[in-house]
Amino acid sequence: MRSFASDNNAGVHPRVMQAVVDANRDHAVGYGDDEWTVRATEVIKKAFGPEAEPFLVFNGTGANSVALQAVTRPWNSIVCTSTAHIAVDECGAPAKMTGCQLVTVDAPDGKLTPEMIEPLLHVAGDQHHSQPGAVYISQTTELGTVYTLDEVRRLADFAHSHGLALHMDGARIANACAATGCTLRQMTVEAGVDVLSLGGTKNGMMMGEAVVAFRPEIARDMRFVRKQSTQLASKMRYLAAQWPPYLSVSGGESGDGGDSVDGNAPATPLWLANARHANDMAARLAQALERFGSMAGNDAEGRPRVRFTQKVESNQIFCILPPEPLARLREKYFFYMWNAAAGEARFVTSWDTTPQDIAEFERTLTDHI
Repeated sequence: MRSFASDNNAGVHPRVMQAVVDANRDHAVGYGDDEWTVRATEVIKKAFGPEAEPFLVFNGTGANSVALQAVTRPWNSIVCTSTAHIAVDECGAPAKMTGCQLVTVDAPDGKLTPEMIEPLLHVAGDQHHSQPGAVYISQTTELGTVYTLDEVRRLADFAHSHGLALHMDGARIANACAATGCTLRQMTVEAGVDVLSLGGTKNGMMMGEAVVAFRPEIARDMRFVRKQSTQLASKMRYLAAQWPPYLSVSGGESGDGGDSVDGNAPATPLWLANARHANDMAARLAQALERFGSMAGNDAEGRPRVRFTQKVESNQIFCILPPEPLARLREKYFFYMWNAAAGEARFVTSWDTTPQDIAEFERTLTDHI
């Protein structure tokens, strides 16, 4: 079955799978005191810099919950968009685990700005109100849009000037870096992010994420927060073994894409190659939808029958389609309706989406035209 529902539905990249198989030998000390976790820590620090302190966890919800606990107290509030993953897709786990109130802001493109946050800060110092403690952003956003480096820096500067921490949910940070042409370090440490949920499951890994702290005071108690949050794996080597092949060119130690295969040409680490491919497939899928839209024409009110509701900047596409082609697509593919009443669907491409997948999708769309 081929799917455009989520990059979570894609399989595991063979290099990552082989690394897990290779780790399945002999005995190893549990809970991270093993050679694979040491190696994973090294490659993550190489990618982000010496400030980075990574803590491996089971999943994205756990990563967000652990990261936010490390930068808040229960009387704090966490500012995020109304479409934020922690607000709509994590069953209230971050709010329960932190004890914090989530304060949501409507953002048509899924991106926070300092101007959206500032009106919420008037409660600072008032003992009757939850005190603003952290800003949460997703990169890429839940609407497929991408924060520029300048936008992240502005948010970080604003947050820090008001004593707030900036947490980035990087479930799809690879796609954001591929779209902007920047490194993982530039997108986080150099832009002022305080703590990151680093994802790989949507981009070719099997399981597991990492919470990466960029300040020592955040990292100090993270291992205790992780344990209390039930996110400490006993057989850590299977989570850890994935990171070297994922962050490197060929399973070695490059995490910045700066190493080269032949000594001259820069090589591409797996995380970036996978993300670039997924983004490229989304661009091709968007072109197919545009071509179909030109054939479908306008509705009775003069509006295009095929309309994109968000800019296509990463590997997610949000598009309104007429009922008939939507029905044909749903007979063949699994994908999510974002707003069923409006006919708005979300299509997501993956590291293993092929040009043939896109061609077949387009044939399904245009079959009855």
